[in-house]
Amino acid sequence: MIPPRLVLAVFLALLAVAPQFLPPFYVTLLNYIGLYALVALGLVLLTGVGGLTSFGQAAFVGLGAYTTAVLTTATELPGWLAWAGGSPWLALVVGLVFTAVVALVLGSLTLKLSGHYLPLGTIAWGISLYFLFGTLESLGGHTGLTGIPPITLFGVVLDDGPKIYYLIWLFLLAAVFTTQNLLDSREGRAIRALKGGMVMAEAMGVNTSRSRMIIFLIAALHACASGWLYAHMQRFVNPTPFGLHIGIEYLFMAVVGG
Repeated sequence: MIPPRLVLAVFLALLAVAPQFLPPFYVTLLNYIGLYALVALGLVLLTGVGGLTSFGQAAFVGLGAYTTAVLTTATELPGWLAWAGGSPWLALVVGLVFTAVVALVLGSLTLKLSGHYLPLGTIAWGISLYFLFGTLESLGGHTGLTGIPPITLFGVVLDDGPKIYYLIWLFLLAAVFTTQNLLDSREGRAIRALKGGMVMAEAMGVNTSRSRMIIFLIAALHACASGWLYAHMQRFVNPTPFGLHIGIEYLFMAVVGG
């Protein structure tokens, strides 16, 4: 039997050398795989482990993408946001905080639902955020926002597929590592108990409301990070990639591949 660590080492080695040998098309394809996998990882935690169904993850991807797009392209920002203007990394911080706040509000409203009402609730706010992206003039409407600057890391401008490839997969591997550590912890055992039923978990002393909110928040932050990377890879955002149909595709990725 092949040791798991050897398999992991071979996989990481192939990831590291892939951009040097693959044509640009396949590098771009791997970039999208990494972005989608980051969102699907959050859904695996939310749906596969926690037993909660969400069709609205694409909206959180949009929050991350539009936050960085606005902050890095706006010529004038309010005084309390001026410090984050023009910097993709500071925009990431703002995007994560903003997404966390939105997720807490939406989660406090929808996670109280059960049965088929929960996925219907996620569909409702997913559609609402999608139409919000397309109707606000400050976000460019359905035309979108252009001129998003590339990410700069240690003086290297990540302005093409092979360069941003490593950052995308670094984010994904870090998310996998932290998620695995979470599931191996005491809190992770409580999260695993959610799928067995709320009554049983609560009988064992699990604060189910808290555990549900934690995984909902983590899934939203994964989606936000994916949106941030997507915006700076594409250098353009519009509402199309953040609609309900994409949210359903994310869920299928988690179910079929997870």
